[in-house]
Amino acid sequence: MIDRMHLRILREIERQGSLTAAARALHLTQPALTHTIKKLEGQIGAPLWTKEGRNLQLTQAGQYLQREASRLLPQLERVDDVLGQYARGDKGTLRIGMECHPCYQWLLNIVKPFLSQWPGVDVDVKQQFQFGGLAALFNHDIDVLVTPDPVKRDGIVFEPVFPYEQVLVVARDHSLAKKAWVEPEELSSEVLYTYPVSPERLDIFQQFLLPAHCQPKRHKTLEDTDMILQMVAAGRGVATLPQWLVEEYAQSIPVAPVRLGEQGVHKQIHLGTRTDASEDTHIKTLIELSRA
Repeated sequence: MIDRMHLRILREIERQGSLTAAARALHLTQPALTHTIKKLEGQIGAPLWTKEGRNLQLTQAGQYLQREASRLLPQLERVDDVLGQYARGDKGTLRIGMECHPCYQWLLNIVKPFLSQWPGVDVDVKQQFQFGGLAALFNHDIDVLVTPDPVKRDGIVFEPVFPYEQVLVVARDHSLAKKAWVEPEELSSEVLYTYPVSPERLDIFQQFLLPAHCQPKRHKTLEDTDMILQMVAAGRGVATLPQWLVEEYAQSIPVAPVRLGEQGVHKQIHLGTRTDASEDTHIKTLIELSRA
């Protein structure tokens, strides 16, 4: 029954002081404005104003509607503004899922310029151990999946954005620290620390140890990168991490990177998105910043 034009008419009458001025402000003719209000009065069964000569007098119903117009219209205009921001991509939330523990530190370097470029957009990061990454992407629980191990699926596209080398991490005074690279059998006497991921998904097993029919002395898991590196620095064992991350931590923790085999183990961080969202402005910005 009540639409926004009715509210705008009552607000402009209050602002402009007359029907003629209100009609001019709304780009209406005065007869059109009057007809709109007369039609509303017929629908609600009560007059909104009375006229005595050139003077306009609001009824109690008219005064009530004028007060409500002053209250509701700013809220509706705010809704219009926010919806316009969503339409332009200036507002919203980009939900990112992680299938790579050390990739979180890498992502922090990308999020900062992203937030600067999109001040109205929030970023929500979900860690790998909280959900299944690919399933979350299919179910629209996340918009982007960060993973070094993309799995081909219809409806999902993975973009390679950051190449890196997976290296062995040893204490700076470890006997292996001075070697150019290590062979798989050299880890048979070492305690190997990894994130709590099954060996089937760990590069150190699948690309290095198992092809050579080797196993570490023991395999222990820890969730926290700092704790893994502190254990390595204390001589309790070795670990594998991206070289860029080891070099960053080596500035404050006495650890050193060593190549896994003469050729090394080379990886890529990929950003996975649903095919129907691959042209999303926020996702395209994240991909561009990741590659830069």
